[in-house]
Amino acid sequence: MEPEIFNERTDLTELNQAVDQIRQSLGSIIIGQKETIDFLIAALLADGHILLEGVPGVAKTLSAKLVAKSIDASFSRIQFTPDLMPSDVLGTSVFDPRSSSFEYRKGPIFGHIILVDEINRAPAKTQSALFEVMEERQITVDGHTYPMDEPFMVLATQNPIEQEGTYRLPEAQLDRFLFKIEVKYPTLEEEIIILQNQHQQKLEVEINAVEAVLSIDKIKKCRAIIKALHVEPKLIEYAARITHETRNNKSLYLGASPRASLAMINSAKAIAAMQGRDFVTPEDIIKVAAPVLAHRIMLTPDKEMEGLTPADVVAQIIQKLEIPR
Repeated sequence: MEPEIFNERTDLTELNQAVDQIRQSLGSIIIGQKETIDFLIAALLADGHILLEGVPGVAKTLSAKLVAKSIDASFSRIQFTPDLMPSDVLGTSVFDPRSSSFEYRKGPIFGHIILVDEINRAPAKTQSALFEVMEERQITVDGHTYPMDEPFMVLATQNPIEQEGTYRLPEAQLDRFLFKIEVKYPTLEEEIIILQNQHQQKLEVEINAVEAVLSIDKIKKCRAIIKALHVEPKLIEYAARITHETRNNKSLYLGASPRASLAMINSAKAIAAMQGRDFVTPEDIIKVAAPVLAHRIMLTPDKEMEGLTPADVVAQIIQKLEIPR
């Protein structure tokens, strides 16, 4: 009789300790946004970008800043405005009279964590400056290619209500975001806590107390661990089926691409690791399905008029499909 083979379990202790520290330090400042914080951490671990959508004043920018502060890496903030030029983001070549040549000066996009505030305020020409860098982690200026340092993550914010003076992100750019997270209003109880903390002047003290708990080397190590996590073939098929259903749904006229399936698997791995598991479950895929798919699909005009949302359609698809066990 052949001896039974046991797979060696992946040690996630260090990763879980870092995640718990980030959750605790951010959770004391960002009241009631636990899911948003979890998705921000998951996107960092899955090497993806994230789009935060919500009305002004719901701590979108603060959340992004605090995540960056909890990482021992460089941070840049770019405020998108209608007069912003691509060179303001990527950098520009400046003539140096001493050497009689042009010298390239890097723009604010060169960093590890990049906060792009109000991404839909800048025109298409400036938005397009992010196309190459978000997908290929490099930029090309004057025929020269400049790679980004790892980790590289774009955290973008936008206001879904006020559309005057904004420029809608094209589908190709939305597809480059791993998650789109809707940051909602706090509950009454949560808002009372926010006011009490502000009144007692706790907020500024707590923000200054946030310390870096993840180094660049540790992030690289965590990402390598997450990539190696086990995913059952039936779960890979389940993710593919969910994406495939978006292309055959009567409520949608634009379905998701294979990039969505890849994003679902990669982010499900990160969610599993954050919960201390070295394997993915169907629940992990279900948890990330709406944030991964909602910005990649488009409703038909009649369904949009009925008040249906992309997240509603994703929920209907999941309910329709059999969950693998």
